[in-house]
Amino acid sequence: MSTFELPETEIGLRFDIPESVGMSKVSIAIVDPDRQRLKEVTALLSGGRTGGGARDTGLFAHGSGGSVAGRAGIRHDSGGVDSNARDALRTVESLCALSPASVVVYSQRSDQELLLHAMRSGAREFLTYPFSPGAIHEAIARVAVRMQTTPNPKKATGKILVFMGSKGGAGVTTVACNFAVALAQEAKKNILFIDFDLPLGDAGLNLGLKADYSTVDALREAVRLDSAFLSRLLVKHSSGLSVLPAPGQFPHFVIEDDAANRLLAVASNSFDYVVIDAGSRHDWTRTHLFDLASRIYLVTQVGVPELRNANRMITNSISAHTKKVEIVVSRYSAKSMGIDDDAIERALTREPQWRVPNNYFAVREMQNRAEPLALANSPIARVIRKMARDVCGAPDEEKKGLMGIFR
Repeated sequence: MSTFELPETEIGLRFDIPESVGMSKVSIAIVDPDRQRLKEVTALLSGGRTGGGARDTGLFAHGSGGSVAGRAGIRHDSGGVDSNARDALRTVESLCALSPASVVVYSQRSDQELLLHAMRSGAREFLTYPFSPGAIHEAIARVAVRMQTTPNPKKATGKILVFMGSKGGAGVTTVACNFAVALAQEAKKNILFIDFDLPLGDAGLNLGLKADYSTVDALREAVRLDSAFLSRLLVKHSSGLSVLPAPGQFPHFVIEDDAANRLLAVASNSFDYVVIDAGSRHDWTRTHLFDLASRIYLVTQVGVPELRNANRMITNSISAHTKKVEIVVSRYSAKSMGIDDDAIERALTREPQWRVPNNYFAVREMQNRAEPLALANSPIARVIRKMARDVCGAPDEEKKGLMGIFR
């Protein structure tokens, strides 16, 4: 097995950061198994120019002080990331967990598999070598901003919770919006809600929010997207929930997979929980959305078309992620339309984890008044709050009540 100890060729630098960032200097340690490229990257950071030709992948780590270092010797071949890369990425993961360093990985090839593994390991940036003009300087500036805006650099990557529907109109947005509000109250942490139901998502409308920016703005500016830039696009709900809504106007915009992946990476590195309303769009399977998700809530109704689509999704389009899937039956009532619980379970290949009661008038009133049901005391709210507590580990209301009896 390869070892990844600090090499003698590691070079410490002081790099000037724009005054607008609020941090004048950061310490940089460059680690690269290719000595020639190590010199070239060092020269670039010192104001020189970079060349090309190396086949390995390196990384540099930087922080506001102290010893900041890591080691990577990641090689590529046509088969993807090899065992040597996995060893290196485990080192990156340990470095991110045990030190205040922010790690930037660079590779001569733009490899989506390596990008995904690097994000999961905690890398803050992934650059293609040779660097495009200004790329490395911009990356360092972005990480410097994160160091200012993130109080705890050892914080684990936030959990991504995805809500998607078996069919349009299944109730995804209603459940996702109320879940996000409930989670913001139960978890008492930083929660972000992103409306990925493009182009016509209405989560912002349901929450009564008016926003200047949208998910499309974040995707359009993905190249310069970082924690600070993302924060400027968000709007705050009275519950404390941060929201990136869908656009108010119909946008003529083609979603790039890389842009979506970038948004997911920045969001999960900036918030404790990221709740995604994916609507009934199944093309998100091309991105890292389901790979990075901690849980996937598949929302369906008790109807033949909805149950049929849910079955096809469970057994086909998201079959690789079934261990993460939790089924939510929306607008549930016993023996609805003559379909009993046994028939539902057979169609879904499993028993649903959650059943949200049917109350058409309460949901319609919520939409008209833009007042989340999760803030009220109702059968629907109790189920959704229980879902939120299950995610964040907050005590169940029934258990809290029982404990009070014995105090």
